[in-house]
Amino acid sequence: MDQQRKLLKEEIHKWLSSNREDGINLLRKLVQASSTQKNEKAAQDIVIETIKKIGMEIDIWEPDGIQLQTHPFFACDRNEFKDSPNVVGILKGSGGGRSIILNGHIDVVPAGDVSQWADDPFSGKVVEGKLYGRGSTDMKGGNVALLLAITAIRELGIQLKGDVIFQSVIEEESGGLGTLAAIERGYVADAAIIPEPTNMKIFPKQQGSIWFRISVHGRSAHGGTRYEGVSAIENAFNVVKHIGELEKHRNNRITDNLYKNIPIPIPINVGKIEGGDWPSSVADLVKLEGRMGVSPDETIEEAKNEMTKWLKTLPEKNSWFDHNPVELEWFGARWVPGTIDLDHKLMKCLSSSVIDVTGEEAIIEASPWGTDGGLLTNVAATPTIVFGPGKTEKAHHPDEYIELDKLFEAAEIIALTVVEWCGACHDPLFVD
Repeated sequence: MDQQRKLLKEEIHKWLSSNREDGINLLRKLVQASSTQKNEKAAQDIVIETIKKIGMEIDIWEPDGIQLQTHPFFACDRNEFKDSPNVVGILKGSGGGRSIILNGHIDVVPAGDVSQWADDPFSGKVVEGKLYGRGSTDMKGGNVALLLAITAIRELGIQLKGDVIFQSVIEEESGGLGTLAAIERGYVADAAIIPEPTNMKIFPKQQGSIWFRISVHGRSAHGGTRYEGVSAIENAFNVVKHIGELEKHRNNRITDNLYKNIPIPIPINVGKIEGGDWPSSVADLVKLEGRMGVSPDETIEEAKNEMTKWLKTLPEKNSWFDHNPVELEWFGARWVPGTIDLDHKLMKCLSSSVIDVTGEEAIIEASPWGTDGGLLTNVAATPTIVFGPGKTEKAHHPDEYIELDKLFEAAEIIALTVVEWCGACHDPLFVD
């Protein structure tokens, strides 16, 4: 590390240490503002207040769901967003530098069974260096890391050449409507970082996913003479097994070393099953619903086509399906896959910053889940990396928490990366 970068790192670290309590309090307030779907406004108001204190230009709007639902990448279970604003803060550069989007989602999944939590799911309680609460790791901790990084740059007097575009978006958990709305509003950049909970690993590739529903047919009969009917439930078991074979077939094709620590890189999960209408009747219809992972190196349409063709081979396993084919439909949320070249300049900037802050080489893997990075990469032509604090396994989990030391470590890494990526107008020596 050269002398100028070493001094920059020391000054950013010193600023973050001095403002640690403010950062923790900001995260606590955000976690306490439960921002489940349709309840995002209170949390966004906190974000708005923070952006104004930083002194950034600000853009606040409620997405036009009626207009957006005609977009080919629209995926959301609602089209009305009153009191569910998107928020963007812009730190304008002087010109001549590269721009960057720092994108985080404000929405969180529901708390689930509250009895499984040790405390209130939205307590924001701090215990032994961990802040607990729904959304702490997915991904309000990452959002605070972004805001701290921007504030440090601003308060240390660093004049960047390129623009920094901070985005606090809604509806990531249901398919990315908030990020899509920001793209349609004109927000694009030379690159982007999304601080989802990656355990401080760098994810240059993110799988996509799509939800499916399969209707499996049978023939009804009295339960006392069930041999006269055909059970849709038993047929559904065969379909689930057949889908499992497709999952194995698809994953056998993946040889990318970035997946070496992921047991099933692109899973197909059957998460819901319902069928039958009477205990004493043979079920004549079962519906299966699930999630199909999409490789970063394929399109959603290619994945859909492979599932469609695979299900058409069911008659080879059971002749019943020859005249009673299953019905496949795609519905609900979806996440677009995304990938960035491993030699991309932002990858090099971020990897160098990880080494400078932690003293260790960055761990580079593929994401086991989808993010808004696919939309930024494929719709906005903004190459995107996913990197952030928080443990992947704690996302959507009871007693969700984030390690506060990792949050501030991530903020330091992101601040260093932004300065290098966007460029500074003068040597940032920060000596009075």
